[in-house]
Amino acid sequence: MDQILSLRHYRHDLIAHSHEHAQVVISLSGKLDFEVEGRPSLLRQQQLMVVPAGAHHTCGSSQGSHCLVLDVPGDNWLGQSLGGHADASRRLLDNPAQLPLDPKQHQLVDWLATSPINDPLIARQGAILLLASLANLAGERAQPKRLPYAAMDAYIEQNTAYPLQVADLAQIAGLSCARLHSRFASECGQTPMDYIRQRRLRSALTLLRQSALAIGEIASRVGYNSQSAFAAAMLREFGASPSVLRRESGDN
Repeated sequence: MDQILSLRHYRHDLIAHSHEHAQVVISLSGKLDFEVEGRPSLLRQQQLMVVPAGAHHTCGSSQGSHCLVLDVPGDNWLGQSLGGHADASRRLLDNPAQLPLDPKQHQLVDWLATSPINDPLIARQGAILLLASLANLAGERAQPKRLPYAAMDAYIEQNTAYPLQVADLAQIAGLSCARLHSRFASECGQTPMDYIRQRRLRSALTLLRQSALAIGEIASRVGYNSQSAFAAAMLREFGASPSVLRRESGDN
């Protein structure tokens, strides 16, 4: 990402890629064929397309399309630059969306398109104004959706014995790994890997209490090759070793 704001001319040559930052593409003239995560659309003048971080997208124009492109820096930049608008902007940038510009936004975009946006200060301030305006425009359309915990829990339960990665949950949630980390931090106060580990250990606790399986077998079933590592993890999570947790269950 060379700069925050740039003017680009798209031609018939098809662009197909993804990137780890979110992007907003605003059509200034012409028509741009756009597809984000398999959803096709046609971007016309004074419409915009939101491309979430990590989303695969293609675009091209048979007759040429002139666009203003906003390459959004990472989450820290949003929080530092947009203040009270940061959360709304994050919600807006989480999902692909084609949106119209209202007259005032139209004026702002026209001004930016004729301004020296290669100047870092003008580009930064213009991007802040534009994102704050777009967050207000799409507020109702970008209502926050909780992560699909039931689907993620079911996947973890079905694959408890196997190595799991953040990318597995990101695919279920329809987010990039970076956005999933951010959403987990805001909604759960933990990382995705911490969540996976916690779900595994709770499954192990259920097996300890409701089955006669050997502790080594339970460790294997929840993804631990080492029984000592499993015991240490249970101690950290529940304050007691597997054998003590099983004995307490029998006493009760």
